[in-house]
Amino acid sequence: MLTALSAATPAPPTESIGSPTLWIATIAGVAALFLIDFLITRRPHDPSMREAIGWSAFYIAIPVVFGGWLWWQYGSQQGVEYYTGYLVEKSLSVDNLFVFIILLSAFAVPRELRQRVLLIGVGGALVLRGIFIALGAQMIASFAWTFLLFGAILLATAVKVGRDALSHTDHSIDVDQLRSVKLIRRFYPVTDTYEGTSLTVRKDGKRALTPLALVAIAILGTDIVFAIDSVPAVYGITGDPYLVFATNAFALLGLRALYFVLEGALAKLVHLGHGLSLILAFIGVKLVLHWAHGVWPGVPEIPTLLSLGVIIGILVVVTLTSLLANRKAEPAEAAHTPDTADTSDEPETEQSVPRA
Repeated sequence: MLTALSAATPAPPTESIGSPTLWIATIAGVAALFLIDFLITRRPHDPSMREAIGWSAFYIAIPVVFGGWLWWQYGSQQGVEYYTGYLVEKSLSVDNLFVFIILLSAFAVPRELRQRVLLIGVGGALVLRGIFIALGAQMIASFAWTFLLFGAILLATAVKVGRDALSHTDHSIDVDQLRSVKLIRRFYPVTDTYEGTSLTVRKDGKRALTPLALVAIAILGTDIVFAIDSVPAVYGITGDPYLVFATNAFALLGLRALYFVLEGALAKLVHLGHGLSLILAFIGVKLVLHWAHGVWPGVPEIPTLLSLGVIIGILVVVTLTSLLANRKAEPAEAAHTPDTADTSDEPETEQSVPRA
């Protein structure tokens, strides 16, 4: 194995459909969509379900139509790779919403400010994934074992995700124990309350951070972890850096609105973790086989069209089994629920901001 690994020649440069004009147009389009989201969140408000569904449909329609244009312009191979990569990235981004929900709850972020925090997370993710995509493309062009490395990362992640899903790990977060929060509070004072969309305010003649700045930094920290998982995953579908960027960007755009649509529904997708674990493991194996095929040509590879079918099948199955599990759990929960009414007339108290 070590001999084959060292003897492997660098992978040939990956052919890309991304001409300079297409790159510029795509980046400009992504920037314009991000600007639209920024303008929407300038006025803090808690979006209605109708508003959230409308924007979510808009941000799903754009990549679907764009994929059809790629298929027509560049051929079925690029079209299938794009749609498969987008489906993988969208699935992973939905899983990332779990972490966002936990962080926003742990920091007691007011609902009218959550859109701005989510937008900061999307912006950071776009920048970080752009960097990771460029580094990944360079590594693939220079080192044949990059596919083996990416495959190992995905297989390790799949094991962790699957283990957490089986053990029903509690993903609650103690804000005061976050390293980023501890470090920041050592150097900067933090206000006790949110100050609208401001990240900093002047207090007692000194500049102080608001809790919104802390949650934004925590979200950006999770973006790094998400990038490590998602970029190798889509490189397992296509080696075209342009398609990797496009699928990542379109999957991230719209997370702000999708959060409010899926906030309640995500808790019901009890088997989503199992499904994502299988998808990551499948793509990890696909990457390892791709590397092995370059060393030993007799080793078969997994076609992209087959990958698309497997990924769709896994997502459909875990969705159906989740709905079935919830349906079976409802009678049991109803049987154990005391038949008593809450007669308290006291108003609910607003959740305080966690502090050290």
